[in-house]
Amino acid sequence: MNADKGLPRVKVGCCGFPGGREKYFRQFKLVEVQQTFYKMPKLGTALRWREEAPADFEFTLKAWQLITHPSSSPTYRKAGLKIPPGAEEHYGFFRPGQEVLKAWEETQRFARALRARVIVFQCPASFRETAENIANMRSFFASVRDSGFIFAWEPRGEWNKSVVQDLCAELGLVHCVDPFEGESLYGEPRYFRLHGGPGYRHRYSEEELKGLKDRLGEGESYVLFNNLNMYQDALAFMRLLEG
Repeated sequence: MNADKGLPRVKVGCCGFPGGREKYFRQFKLVEVQQTFYKMPKLGTALRWREEAPADFEFTLKAWQLITHPSSSPTYRKAGLKIPPGAEEHYGFFRPGQEVLKAWEETQRFARALRARVIVFQCPASFRETAENIANMRSFFASVRDSGFIFAWEPRGEWNKSVVQDLCAELGLVHCVDPFEGESLYGEPRYFRLHGGPGYRHRYSEEELKGLKDRLGEGESYVLFNNLNMYQDALAFMRLLEG
């Protein structure tokens, strides 16, 4: 949504379709697709969602975990992904090689079918600030920078703020963050993912949502709720923005 009366441009939605797509499309203008992180759906799924959604509805999506997460991640088992024996070290952490590049091609193809503008690269806490990881990021994003998407990077390991800021500036990334856990260090539009604390269980109070609104400032922002109460919290935040 575009807030008026001097408010910043804010787009509000959920991470996934709580309550089902048909109901969701009636209430929101934005969603962050989650299925693409676990196991890439068929391209026809993206085409069907795009056709079902209103013309002014916007999709963003999470990049496939084969790009960001190592094969030892429990999310591979959750998705039922089977990695060929001996190839385990070729996946995740933006590693150079055909496995990661193929996963990017699948991610990109799905994003184009949705006419998505933003792709989110959420990294595990095990993706730490090391020379190898930084080199992998530089190589990967150099190879995909001309794809026309906005890339939002959500590091969850221990990273120095100045390194995050410098990397985002160098690679043209938006620093994605939970605004209740840290500040966005670089990039426009800003991209926020609200996780609801441990276990995703926190329900945001009116005072917290008012504080979030006051912190957004000028410019364009994406605000995606990812807690168990995401549907109600996102609606409450939209009502707050509308005054």
